[in-house]
Amino acid sequence: MNRRSFLSLAAATAASPVRATPAPDRRPNIVLLLTDDQRYDAMGCMGNSEIETPNMDRLARDGVLFGNHYDTTAICMASRACIMTGMYEYKTGCNFEHGSLSAAKFAKSYPVLLREAGYHTGFAGKFGFAVTPEMSSNAAYGSYDRLPVNQFDWWRGWTGQGSYETARNKYMKEYAGEYPHVTRALGAAAQEFIRESAGSAQPFCLSISFKAPHKPPVPDPAFDGVYAGKTFSKPPNWGPMGMAHLPTQALSGRQFIQRFEWYPEAVYQERLRKYYQQIYGVDVALGMIRDELERRGVADNTVVLFTSDNGYFCGSHFFQGKVLPYEEGARAPLIIHDPRRPPTDKQRVATGIYDPRRPRADKQLRATGITGNIDLAPTVLELAGLPAPGNIDGRSLIPLLDDGNADVHESLLLTQVWPFSKKCQALAVVTRKYKYIYWYYGDGLTPPAEELYDRLEDRYEMHNVADHPEHRAALERMRKIYDRHLRRWKENAVPGNGYPKYSRLADRHISWREKEF
Repeated sequence: MNRRSFLSLAAATAASPVRATPAPDRRPNIVLLLTDDQRYDAMGCMGNSEIETPNMDRLARDGVLFGNHYDTTAICMASRACIMTGMYEYKTGCNFEHGSLSAAKFAKSYPVLLREAGYHTGFAGKFGFAVTPEMSSNAAYGSYDRLPVNQFDWWRGWTGQGSYETARNKYMKEYAGEYPHVTRALGAAAQEFIRESAGSAQPFCLSISFKAPHKPPVPDPAFDGVYAGKTFSKPPNWGPMGMAHLPTQALSGRQFIQRFEWYPEAVYQERLRKYYQQIYGVDVALGMIRDELERRGVADNTVVLFTSDNGYFCGSHFFQGKVLPYEEGARAPLIIHDPRRPPTDKQRVATGIYDPRRPRADKQLRATGITGNIDLAPTVLELAGLPAPGNIDGRSLIPLLDDGNADVHESLLLTQVWPFSKKCQALAVVTRKYKYIYWYYGDGLTPPAEELYDRLEDRYEMHNVADHPEHRAALERMRKIYDRHLRRWKENAVPGNGYPKYSRLADRHISWREKEF
C-alpha cells in the first residue's frame, strides 16, 4: 500500500463512527402464569396438607407468597381483562353478557406496552376475552372470535374455553404427539418460547394461561396415581350447613343451582380428586418452565408471577363455581419470585397468612396486605421499568416484595354484576380485617341484604355480624368505604355495556322501588 492509499484509508476510518456491539438489555424477563378456577388454598404452601404441589411450594419458598389476594371480579372473562389492563371491570366494560374490551383499552395492557418498550412477547393458552375495534355489547358468552394475535410476537393461544385435548387447539397441535393433554403441552410451549428468546439481547415477557383446573374435570391420566385411594377432609362451611345463614339473593344464582356437582360426599371426594389432579398437572408444567429457565441460563434474571383468574367453591357454602364475593370464589393464589431481590429483614419477620397478628415460625416470606388482580399489570410494568398509565386502578406490588407487612390498598372492590340472575348481583369491599357485601336486589318478599364478616376471626365466613352491636362501628366504616368505591364507579364507568346503571342499582341509600327504571 502506497503512502497516499494509507492516508486515504486512515482518513476514512477516522471519519467513520466506531460500531460498538450493543450491550445486552438487563431488564428482567417476566413470566406470568395464570390458572383457571384455582382457589386460594389449593396449594401446599397455603397450609393445605392434602394437595401435592411441590413446584408451587418451591416457587413460594424462593419468592413471596401473598396471603390475601383477590380477583376483583371472580369470573374468567372479566378477570383476565382486569389482569392485563389493571382496571376494574366497570372501566374495562368486559364480561360475559356485557361486552368486549376495546382495542384502545387493550393498547394500554401490559403485553402491548412491554412490546412497545422492546420486550419480546408471547402468549399461550386460554385468552378468555374478545378485543374489538370499539367496545362491543355483542361479545356474549362464547364469543371470543376477535383476539389480539398480532399484538404478540409469539402466539399459541385459543378462543373460548379450548379443549384439554391438545390436538383440538389450533395453535397447539404441534405438541400433541408428546403431550396429548394440554396442561403439559402448555409447559412444552413455554419451553419453546424460552429457548427461542433466551439467546437474544432482548428481554422477554411470556404469559401462559392454563385451562386447568376449569371444568369439565379431565385430569391428565399420566397422574392418575397421585391421589389414588386418598380421602379428603371437608371445610367447616361445606354442604347445606354452610349456606344456612346466607341471604336469599346469594342462593338465586348458578352457584347454588349447580350445587349437586359437589354433593353428597361421595361426589365431593371424586370431584376434589380430579380437581387436585388437574392442579398437579399445572404444577408439573410449572416445573418444566422453571427447569428451562435454568437450562438456558436466564433464571437469575427472570421474574415469575403465578396466580389464578378466580377461585372455586368446591362445595363450600353449598356452591359450585365461583363469581360470588365469598372467600372461596373471589380469593386466589399469588406468588411472585424475583431472583434479583434478596429477602430483607422486614420480609424475614413478615407475619402469618391467615392471621396477621400471629407470626409464623418458618422462613416462608409472606405478604399480608390486601392485593388484587388489578395489581398485576402495574407490577409487571414497574418490573420492566415502565410507568403505569393513568387509567390503571391497581398498584404495583413491588413494595410488598420488600416489606411483607406493607399495604398498597386500604380496601378493594369486589364486583358481581354478571347478569345470569338479576337477584344474585352484589358489590363488596374487603380490607385486612373485614368484608362487607351488599346484595342490592329487593322486592316485596326479599329486601336488600348486608353481610359483614370478620376475616381474622371467621375464616370460613359462617357468622354474618352485620347486625351485631359490637361490630356496629366496623359496619359503618365499611359502608363508607363501599360508598366511596361506588362514587368512583359512577365517575369512571364505561358509558355502555350496561355499567352506568349499577351506580344507582347498588346505591344503598336508594330504595329498590326508586331504582327500577
